[in-house]
Amino acid sequence: MPFHDHMPAAPEVSHGGGLRASVAWAMLVLGVGLLFTAEMARREWLDARGRAQVMQQSLADAAQARVLVPLDTGAQALRAMQTVFLSNDRMDQQTFAEYQSNLRAQERVPGFVASAFARLGTQSAARAEYRYELVSPLHGNGMLVGLDIASQPQNLAALHRARDADMPSISAPFRLLQFPDADAAAARGMTVRLPVYSQGPRPVTPEQRRLREIGALAISLRLEPMLRQALQGRILEHMHVAITDLDAPPDQATVFASGVLPEGAAPQRRQVEFGGRRWELQLWPRSTVVETGGIWRVVAAGTIISMLLALLMLSQATTYRRALELGRRMSARFGESEARFRVLNELLPALVLLADGRDGRIVYANQAARNHLGAVLDTPLVSLFANPLLGGQAMAEATAGGSWASQEAMVVTAGGEAFWASASLAQVEVDGAPYLLMVATDTSEQRELTERLRYQAAHDGLTELCNRREFERRLQEALARRQGDADMAPFALLYIDLDQFKLINDVSGHMAGDQLLVQLVHALRAHLRPGDLLARLGGDEFGLLAFDIDEDQAQELAERMRQCIEGVMFVWQDRTYTVSASIGMVMVDRDGCTLKDLLAWADSACYQAKEGGRNRVCSYREDEDTTRRRSEMEWANRLRWALEQDRLLLDYQEVVPLLPSPENPVHIELLLRLREEDGTVFLPGAFIPAAERYGLMPLVDRWVIRTALANFTRLHACGGELRTCAINLSGASIEDDGLADFILDTIYEFGVPAAGICLEITETVAVRNLLRVVRVIERLRAVGCRIALDDFGAGMSSFGYLKNLPVDVIKIDGSFVRDLGSDPMSRAIVNAIAQIGQQRGLKVVAEWVDSERTLATLRELGVDYGQGFVLHRPERVLFQRPGGIRMPSAGLG
Repeated sequence: MPFHDHMPAAPEVSHGGGLRASVAWAMLVLGVGLLFTAEMARREWLDARGRAQVMQQSLADAAQARVLVPLDTGAQALRAMQTVFLSNDRMDQQTFAEYQSNLRAQERVPGFVASAFARLGTQSAARAEYRYELVSPLHGNGMLVGLDIASQPQNLAALHRARDADMPSISAPFRLLQFPDADAAAARGMTVRLPVYSQGPRPVTPEQRRLREIGALAISLRLEPMLRQALQGRILEHMHVAITDLDAPPDQATVFASGVLPEGAAPQRRQVEFGGRRWELQLWPRSTVVETGGIWRVVAAGTIISMLLALLMLSQATTYRRALELGRRMSARFGESEARFRVLNELLPALVLLADGRDGRIVYANQAARNHLGAVLDTPLVSLFANPLLGGQAMAEATAGGSWASQEAMVVTAGGEAFWASASLAQVEVDGAPYLLMVATDTSEQRELTERLRYQAAHDGLTELCNRREFERRLQEALARRQGDADMAPFALLYIDLDQFKLINDVSGHMAGDQLLVQLVHALRAHLRPGDLLARLGGDEFGLLAFDIDEDQAQELAERMRQCIEGVMFVWQDRTYTVSASIGMVMVDRDGCTLKDLLAWADSACYQAKEGGRNRVCSYREDEDTTRRRSEMEWANRLRWALEQDRLLLDYQEVVPLLPSPENPVHIELLLRLREEDGTVFLPGAFIPAAERYGLMPLVDRWVIRTALANFTRLHACGGELRTCAINLSGASIEDDGLADFILDTIYEFGVPAAGICLEITETVAVRNLLRVVRVIERLRAVGCRIALDDFGAGMSSFGYLKNLPVDVIKIDGSFVRDLGSDPMSRAIVNAIAQIGQQRGLKVVAEWVDSERTLATLRELGVDYGQGFVLHRPERVLFQRPGGIRMPSAGLG
């Protein structure tokens, strides 16, 4: 039979002389290999020692930087408190404690013990007194009240240096009074101090600082926990650390020691300077032994390789002659057609089979085919197909003189196992005889990978539920089926949004939130009916499609889901959580609705459930309120897109002086616009209500602030001569704890003079949370920003609140200005506001000035500025006009 070898036995070959030569060569190779291995091991040892030294130097450098971190953090907390005193130097214990709580020094500064304020008292020729009068936290630190920190001359001198330079100073290590029973190391501490000046601008010269000094702030720190936390990790794992104060007496010089320090070894030395003192860091490696794992691996690998090479040389003695004989026989047979076929196909990775063209039995299978299929020689080729019809069709097409194109087919092995393969079949001729050649490639892994990728693209990785894309695809399919089948039963769409889920993430972390979601999904699955589709649409949002269901059944199912979620008790690290869900339900029982409609309706119903108090089910109902909410939702989405695509615009309107002035200063107010993709521009009245309802105003306000400050000199044609730019702040932004920091950081980043920024707050926002607003205003005014009270007069208690608000400008509500010529009451109110502004030294601005008659009346009443169409119509800011170039830093970043 063709394609079978019948090799004769090889003759005996004498190889005594060859063996001796091979042994000699083998020993030579072994010796050279061992010498090379020894050299490589020596180099590996040198490299390991070098790496250890580099690591020690790197850890020493890291320690030098990390020791400064808690000191810098403490100094920053003091600097923030110093700024508070600059805006309000009348501080009591309660207010001081509240500010300290907001600074979160206990969390941010390792080793924190207390913050304190010592007021400058009677100054005598000998020395001044600095007695602590405010301490936070007071519990455990009460013994500090009344303590005079100037009783130590060194501390007094350091405090005076800090006062004159307005820079933090630190003390030498000392025993903290708060820990009388602790050992010396645990009670050792230090203080970081910063001077405090009286209310007003920050003093800039030593003379001003001495005149304005009212006391000093201090943070006391325990050195052991502060430095151990700063150095924790690789530094303390690999190094012994000792820190000494070079400026302290020998008995007080020890700052920190990580344990028993080695003797005799030379340490790495680094120096840290902070607050007028110098600390020396000494670091010794915990182990001087070089890691030898790599060296032994080199020795072992080199020895084994050398021995293998030697054994290979020895093997030549017995195999050389046989290899020559085998080569001779292969050369003799290579001219035969069957051998040529074997040489070309034996090592191919594809499955190659040759079958007799007359009876269809397999006469040859290459190595890959034998490994995959087993013993298939002399079996019918058609038996390899799991589908006999497909196999018969392939044989018929190939036997007819053509070929069967490559197709996916299930192939069966000799052992009965099956796998997917891409196979093709063609008729060939070998030595004048007809054969059928089959070439196949195993595609099982590829198909499995494709299925896995398809599954991952359609499912959420955490919960294994369908994701939003797959859910919307299934919903679209259901809508298409319903349009094609009028008799199809209605189905329901449920939009499930967990209540207060963010609280769990904030308190216990995102890992806890993820585990809660997994537990909830496991519980919800138990309440699903066959055919229902549950999907995770977002972070804490789920969707449910319930088919073949009427409205009562859908309401019952939604209620079961709500109760299921409410009943889950989630325990995480000694905390127990319960959650609830707001569920919006839409019945799909009519034609003509689209995917977008259904998702918007479900979202609207869910929003109604949240507005109704959360933890409830609401069905979608078409009414005026729902229509308005849908419109707001659409505007909210359009606004988000506009923010992402940078389609918000700024116009400016000039605020014009009404009274004669030798100067012509330019004042403007920025007005927000939204440009749609088609170029249509909308005024804020169209989208601001949606932004306020859906919490987008802080994002919008920050965009306006950053964009305006990044392009401050390119807002108006006057460029850098612009005197004031007014920016409106929403109520949501005012309630944002990070607003003041954002504004101050942005002013500093772009170098804009703070006096050129006027921030407008509406009267209703100001009186809604007076204490919070006052704190924000005071921080901003302390650096020079101006504050305007907008829409003044619209509230019921304007005059009563005015005396409590530290503002610079009053903007009279336009409704009074518009009726100024026809309504005596409006004239009386405007007159009263103008007089109050003059008495308090505030500038008064009238809005909505739209006629010369109104303008004349305002001048007669002594109003300072006017704003309206008769004075100036809004224009686009310069950098957004055609041809203008937007600065790249103007984005949110």
